Amino acid sequence: MSEQFPCAQTAYTEIINLSAILNLPKATEHFMSDVHGEAEAFEHILNNCSGVIRERVRSIFRHELSPSEQDDLCTLIYYPKEKLALIKDKDARWYYDTLLLLVRIARNLSSSYTRSKVRKALPAPYAYIIDELLRASSIGEQSRHDYHVHIIESIVDVGSADDFIFSLAALIKRLAVDHLHIIGDIFDRGAHPDKIMDRLRAYHSLDIQWGNHDVCWMGAAAGSDACIATIIRNSIRYNCYELLELGYGISLRELALFAEKTYQASEDILPINKAIAVMLFKLEGQVIMRNKAFNMQDRLFLDKINLDDGSVVIGQKRYELMTRDFPTIDPADPYHLSDEEQHIIEGLRKSFRESQRLRRHIEFLYEHGSLYLVYNNNLLFHGCMPLHMYGSFRPVNCAGRHYAGKQYFDFCDRMARRAWYTHDQEALDWMWYLWCGRYSPLSGRIVKTFERTFIADKSSWAEPEDPYYTLTESPTVCERILAEFGLTHPHSHIINGHTPVKTIKGETPLRGNNKLLVIDGGFCRAYHKKTGIAGYTLIANSTGMRIKAHRPFQGIAYALVNNADIESDDDTFEREDPPLKIADTDIGKRIRERIAALKALLNAYRTGELAEHR
Repeated sequence: MSEQFPCAQTAYTEIINLSAILNLPKATEHFMSDVHGEAEAFEHILNNCSGVIRERVRSIFRHELSPSEQDDLCTLIYYPKEKLALIKDKDARWYYDTLLLLVRIARNLSSSYTRSKVRKALPAPYAYIIDELLRASSIGEQSRHDYHVHIIESIVDVGSADDFIFSLAALIKRLAVDHLHIIGDIFDRGAHPDKIMDRLRAYHSLDIQWGNHDVCWMGAAAGSDACIATIIRNSIRYNCYELLELGYGISLRELALFAEKTYQASEDILPINKAIAVMLFKLEGQVIMRNKAFNMQDRLFLDKINLDDGSVVIGQKRYELMTRDFPTIDPADPYHLSDEEQHIIEGLRKSFRESQRLRRHIEFLYEHGSLYLVYNNNLLFHGCMPLHMYGSFRPVNCAGRHYAGKQYFDFCDRMARRAWYTHDQEALDWMWYLWCGRYSPLSGRIVKTFERTFIADKSSWAEPEDPYYTLTESPTVCERILAEFGLTHPHSHIINGHTPVKTIKGETPLRGNNKLLVIDGGFCRAYHKKTGIAGYTLIANSTGMRIKAHRPFQGIAYALVNNADIESDDDTFEREDPPLKIADTDIGKRIRERIAALKALLNAYRTGELAEHR
């Protein structure tokens, strides 16, 4: 530290700077979960910052602009290039007025940050000019106002107004949200999780808590055959061929040709669905038999199929199967892949491992992600904490040792990282377990993939859930989980995704006396009928926390033409009085620790213990 601050003056100057930062307002955090490949809806909510920008526009211009003019301005900020292309008669006066409005919004938002942080956020091509414009004129300071007016007139005169609007819009969105949390499940169901990953890789500040769908893709990219078969099955089920073949360069041609020549095409289940499902259940069976400690032997069904009458025994009940077309199942060794199946899986594994774009995305998930995160007195994780029916933490057999609570979460995080870096079979098997295992903290239910694939009787489809999902209606249980992670603050919360909140049935995202927040309201279109809405997000800033319930998004093209935002209902469930400052955050804690170290350094200079270097 003495090298960085070589004399008393540099030390106490930094102390003054850091002490001032502690008194700035707590910056805005934006929480999203379970976006499931819905790239357009995700992009829009990221652009409008769950309504933060619209709220700021209304606050600043409520007495100056009409509602339709405010809508125009918001859409311009969300999609500047697309909106400018649609606006006709953009004369010099329109550009001048619009630039002034955008500068005022940026100036308003920048007041919550240090000037140094704002400068780092400025778009490089216009950094100096924007920095000058953000310095507001004092009352009566006509010269600075005239200076700003001349800058904007010059921008318009030289024909760079469009570029400048792009830069201001990007800065406004950058300043509206300081940090983004993704509480899992970026992948599957929707068509373009790859576009979401590209967008996240360019985002300025974020963290990710892995969801069960994410970890399955992570396992597939690491080389887990069971995860690969799961990904292929899910992609076929949700008609996401384009993602695999064009997005990641993973061809399904060999699988499709094998399915067409091997399976009957006259049934309700398509040949390719049957082909990948049978391969999946063989591979899952191999994982279960290799790992007795998973305690999932009751999920082995291929050996219980009666090929003669087309039935299967599950528990004490016999169910009729929707097909008898199982030509690759050998009754003497039902979990053995045929030579052709083995060849196809090996080819797919090679494709997953060698896809450079997929590798970049998965590496990003590892670099910026984790199984859970403690952040600003909140505990973030995707699924559940496995519990006994009376609320105690359930011990889980982890490679021969039993872990529960935080220790179990830490073990799962380590095993996921080990799978990526060592590719050993035990770790790869754990990736499949984290996807759908009985006591996986990312799943928390018995996943009935076999029943939902081959049995028409829907009574077999019910997926029993971990007691966590009902016990956390109790604030006492929530507080016990929070305490396990060192969180005892009265305003601490558990923040989850994973389980769609069925508002249409009266469910609420706020549980356990607001100690548990569930922000999966169903971004995915497939869930809209079940949930009644199109997703929850969460905003936390200096004044408190707000849940945002969103209506279905009509698409970017519709938004551009009609200035249509995602309609949202706002529920402020926790207010901070007085408003929080940076001193109240994790960053504030680190700043105070640094101030204490600087004060010790300053004392060493003043007492002569260390020599100053001027």
